Amino acid sequence: MLILRTCVSPLQQPKLLSCNFSRQTHFSAPLRPFAATLLLSRRFLKSSVTFAKASRSEGTKTRKLQKEIEEDGEDDDNDEEEEEVSAQARFRGREEEKDYDRDPELAEILGSCFDDPQKAKARVEDRIRNKRNKILHPKTGSAIPMKVTFNKFDFSNSYIWFEFYNAPLPNDISLICDAIRAWHIIGRLGGCNSMNMQLSQAPLDKRPNYDAIQGANVTPTTFYNIGDFEIQENLARIWVDIGTSEPLLLDVLINALTQISSDYIGIKQVAFGGSEFESWKEDLASEDAGCSVHKI
Repeated sequence: MLILRTCVSPLQQPKLLSCNFSRQTHFSAPLRPFAATLLLSRRFLKSSVTFAKASRSEGTKTRKLQKEIEEDGEDDDNDEEEEEVSAQARFRGREEEKDYDRDPELAEILGSCFDDPQKAKARVEDRIRNKRNKILHPKTGSAIPMKVTFNKFDFSNSYIWFEFYNAPLPNDISLICDAIRAWHIIGRLGGCNSMNMQLSQAPLDKRPNYDAIQGANVTPTTFYNIGDFEIQENLARIWVDIGTSEPLLLDVLINALTQISSDYIGIKQVAFGGSEFESWKEDLASEDAGCSVHKI
């Protein structure tokens, strides 16, 4: 049985439960430690990078310093090795030096000076003459012009005489022999032919022109024969057979000897022709007396 009450409203709204929601978010508290950790991490990372850069820079400086120390050590080792080599060379040079103070021949000569000075002087001159090639002394040319003379010179059979200011050394003899040898070769090949001087006689203001037919038709000149270069002290001679009377050959030789006399060894005079000259001795052929013969 249903009983209705009249005092109660038929439609009563139900009460809703009130919930107090906070406006503040519940995630604010947990985020604070995370932000602090992140900040510390950034600072630590920055410090780590700075420390790494500093360490890298220090490592580079250390390697450079170590390399410089090693290079200095190598230089010192090289200097020590060079000093040792130079010391050994000096010591070896002292060993190879000859003790000239204990030369028995020189001691004998000096010991006889008081008893017989003239004999000692003669022996010293002989020693110098025999060993003159081993005595080193500076030798240059002469500023005085070389004298050139002619004495019945025959192109087909004559001597050319040389007089030097001093006895020529081996190097001087080699130079003069080479010059005479070159002179003979050029003359033997017909290089000194005054009949065919097309270029030297042509005008300088025109373009050079050579006529081959004219050069081939010129009478050739040939150096026939030449002897050995003989030396006695400061005198020398050489026999020549030029064949044809060609003055250009003589000019070429005189020009070469003039330069040799000026730059290398002084030649006092050169004489063309003649069977005798100064104190030349025909029967003297001993090398001990300062005589020598050289092939041309």
